[in-house]
Amino acid sequence: MIPSISSIDLFKLASGDVLSLQLYKFRGKQPGKKAYIQANLHGAEIVGNAVIQQLIEFLTTLDDSQLQGEIWLVPVCNPLGVNQRSHFFSTGRFNSYDGKNWNRIFWDYEKEAKDLTEFAQTQIDHDPKTIRSNYLAKIKQAWQEELDAINRPSSVPLSRQYRYQLQSLCLDANYVIDIHSSSNQGIDFTFCFKERIISAKYLLLEYGILMNEYDGDAFDEAFLKPWLALEKELASLGKEIKFDIESWTLELGTGMVMNPTSVARGFAGIKNYLAYKKILSIPEPIATTAITLVPRDKIKSYYAPTGGMIQSRLPLKTKVNVGTQIYQLLSFNKQGQIPEIINICAENNGIVFDISANQCVNQGEYVMDILDC
Repeated sequence: MIPSISSIDLFKLASGDVLSLQLYKFRGKQPGKKAYIQANLHGAEIVGNAVIQQLIEFLTTLDDSQLQGEIWLVPVCNPLGVNQRSHFFSTGRFNSYDGKNWNRIFWDYEKEAKDLTEFAQTQIDHDPKTIRSNYLAKIKQAWQEELDAINRPSSVPLSRQYRYQLQSLCLDANYVIDIHSSSNQGIDFTFCFKERIISAKYLLLEYGILMNEYDGDAFDEAFLKPWLALEKELASLGKEIKFDIESWTLELGTGMVMNPTSVARGFAGIKNYLAYKKILSIPEPIATTAITLVPRDKIKSYYAPTGGMIQSRLPLKTKVNVGTQIYQLLSFNKQGQIPEIINICAENNGIVFDISANQCVNQGEYVMDILDC
């Protein structure tokens, strides 16, 4: 199966150069559902590009009869962020022009759907497929207003122009997967909406962070939140529906690193998930992993009590108990005294979930996370 490949212009720079996306579309012999997968929304989080490359390589070995529907793949989805540098370090988590987090800028229709109750009341006698079609039409109509604003002489800021290009690719998708990694050093996990817990085990990841509350500005939230709101509204009217629409953020390992283990885990999990959703028909049996789902507020962050150098820090996935020494801080002074070693101990039970890339910290800077599980 050969994909259709197209380029989408994003930004024209003052120099006249144009930054663009490359989109790979795989379409099956029979129409069906749509999966949209992107990587590298944050500039330093590059591991997902290797996952997408492996997906492209794998899909080209299949016959089009083995794909029901379509799969859209966008690697390096933020070329401005991925090219951002400070000395040797790739940054790109925040837009250097306005300081905004690249993954907190997205359009959430639910926030402006003032007539959701009235709309839901008109849909009571319809089947889920018809309701989905009707609601998607409303979303697209509102989205057209975003394009109208872009095309006005006054236009809109860069973040709105950028989000328009990305979100336009997935408004009509059934499944969205946004591949990230830690900006520091982290384990592999997924963010999971409480309303979509059942599917999480098919991603083959050991841990999931359960999102009980969300503001809708992140890519996965902006896609799914309007549909969750409609489900809730219909349920209040006595019509229980769960649309076959899901979104996931996969966090695969460490920033600025193409970790082969994380790449392999991400590729295997996505392939398995697409088979579970009956988009792919492949010989491998569909697998599940016992996933530990932990509420987001159970992540305990540790910050440096004073400035210094981190040493003897526990590695990722180490199990700790209250009182366990998790790292030492070598603290210097300008007061004629010898350097001090400060032992830092855990306040909670759990596992070492994420650790800072830099072991030199000022007072109050991030050192590590422990997941209470």
